[in-house]
Amino acid sequence: MSPVATGAGVLCYAAAARGSKAIQCPLHTEIHTMLAYRHAFHAGNHADVLKHTVLTMVLRYMNQKAKPYRLIDTHAGAGGYSLEGQYAQKKGEYLQGIGRLWGRDDLPEAVADYVALVKQFNPDGQMEQYPGSPAFAQMLLRSQDQLRMFERHPTDHRILAAFLGEVKGAEVYDTDGFDGLKGQVPPSSRRAAVLMDPSYEGHGDYSRVIASLREAITRFPEGVYMVWYPQVQKLEAAQLPRRLEGLAPKGWLHVRLTVQLPDSQGFGLAGSGMFILNPPYTLHDQLLEVMPYLVDVLGQYDEANYLIEQKAA
Repeated sequence: MSPVATGAGVLCYAAAARGSKAIQCPLHTEIHTMLAYRHAFHAGNHADVLKHTVLTMVLRYMNQKAKPYRLIDTHAGAGGYSLEGQYAQKKGEYLQGIGRLWGRDDLPEAVADYVALVKQFNPDGQMEQYPGSPAFAQMLLRSQDQLRMFERHPTDHRILAAFLGEVKGAEVYDTDGFDGLKGQVPPSSRRAAVLMDPSYEGHGDYSRVIASLREAITRFPEGVYMVWYPQVQKLEAAQLPRRLEGLAPKGWLHVRLTVQLPDSQGFGLAGSGMFILNPPYTLHDQLLEVMPYLVDVLGQYDEANYLIEQKAA
């Protein structure tokens, strides 16, 4: 059974590649407006393309060893989103993201892998749903791996728990992911990857990213830590990559995709970046192939560009 969307734009039913069953998750309209940020508005946009392409590459690399690992998603969201619901349709951000890639036949290998997973989430062959990070994880993790997800929004947590809460090896928490990370590392297997992608609309999110990662890295310096951030007109956003460099126990990689200009008042998401601490050694060369393509296809102005920088371990 494929995911079915509500009119609002988040998924109420879920089916599993890793063994979850379809469960109805009732939504209450009044809850939708409790928090300012809902990823359903932005699902499948250019920032998701970058984030989930990188996530896919990292997890494929982790899967090359038989030894199990744990993936911790500190801000998991609902797990999946309707592209036909009112949230996604309000601005149609997905049309400038996954919508530009869906029908192409010239995709680089890593982008083709990412798009294939999005299509797997849409078994009817139509671009109707977009998988969140937990859904990508569900499709990529193996039976011996573990998935730990944190989501505080009441509705999104309920949907996520219905989607993945009964899957073997998966656990869903309705607590703060910044605080919860320290309790998840190190896992007994001594292998783990972390995805941290807060909205950055909460109070002090930039500083909390640094504090949470510092504590986790102190406990488990061998982990692979992936941090997504928005390219916006905020000093904190501009400073975040340099602050993350200071946390790196070994090597790091920073990739940024800029696709559009801010609006006339300086607002809007110009692009986004991913900063990876302890990145797979293969990631840099993969991104050298991927990023020029994403600029060409997703760029919305002549000066669209990308950045890749790294410090080898």
